[in-house]
Amino acid sequence: MLAPAERAAWLRLTESVGPAAARRLLAMAGSPQAVFELPTAALDQALPGRQRDALHQPPAHLGELLDKAEAWLAQPGRDLLVLGDADYPPRLLATADPPLLLWLQGRRDRLTAPSLAVVGSRNPTAQGADNARAFARALAQRGLAIVSGLALGVDAAAHEGALDAGGTTIAVVGTGLDQVYPSRNADLAARILAAGGLIISEYSLGTPVLPANFPRRNRIIAGLGLGCLVVEAAVQSGSLITARLAAEAGREVFAIPGSIHSPQARGCHALIRQGAKLVESADDVLEELPGLQAAPAPALEPAELPHQQQALLDAMGFDPVSLDALMARCGWPAAELSAALLELELDGQVARLAGQLFQRRHQG
Repeated sequence: MLAPAERAAWLRLTESVGPAAARRLLAMAGSPQAVFELPTAALDQALPGRQRDALHQPPAHLGELLDKAEAWLAQPGRDLLVLGDADYPPRLLATADPPLLLWLQGRRDRLTAPSLAVVGSRNPTAQGADNARAFARALAQRGLAIVSGLALGVDAAAHEGALDAGGTTIAVVGTGLDQVYPSRNADLAARILAAGGLIISEYSLGTPVLPANFPRRNRIIAGLGLGCLVVEAAVQSGSLITARLAAEAGREVFAIPGSIHSPQARGCHALIRQGAKLVESADDVLEELPGLQAAPAPALEPAELPHQQQALLDAMGFDPVSLDALMARCGWPAAELSAALLELELDGQVARLAGQLFQRRHQG
């Protein structure tokens, strides 16, 4: 734990100037406290006038932030890690833009656990959410901590999969740690902490929801992992930013293929064309991460379905399909088909999508 004077100097520095300027000053002076003792001539060379003035004049909200930080850090399981700390995660330190500060809530030692980033759409298909949950569960069972962003959709499913396996998961968020965004994931955040996981932010307490902060936090998700698995993503999505950052950091990039008709699969297909590894199982991921291979998870025998239900699933295939298309394939009356679909939906075998479409769910 930093001494209060050190913490005050770090917060004053990072709240006064941007990360690039702060890094330049730290390279010159060695510590935040020494930065404020630099001669004027040195500051004139290092910073433009506006930033130099901001450095000399503490931000108006600094006192309130320091008080808030002291109260927050006094609670168990909370910490503030700074660049250069002996416990700073080596994988993150090796990236091009490591955060100057890491606010932590939960198990600090999780930062150095072997981990994999799992990311994807905030609006996944039913199969995409199932895939995220199943891959995260299988990989957590094999010893990987699952890193994601606590967002809706694939992120939440990945965290849940790791928790379901009794494994470790790390959430990297884009706000201060004194709030949870989105609020509907507050229970999930509590589960992560209760299960011995970790929640991280580079943003100071009180930082609100700002759209620019979420793409920026993706570099932390990418940097903590040995690799990055993209489950589902549109061509223009934050998940592809995370995958690019992972590749730039020398990490493995994995992508799950999907339907050629699904917009949510096109980002994964683009990554595969660019060299990402196409994966169909957790073993496909593990074989690229030396030292983490374990005995294959036991395969589960699929439950045997009544002949009529199995025939309907066979007719559906694995792409979303309309009721009219299913009627044409099966030749069943609409009432009979609707009743059979409802049974499969209640049994978790089929998902009802927007636009009166249906999709078979892989039970992984």
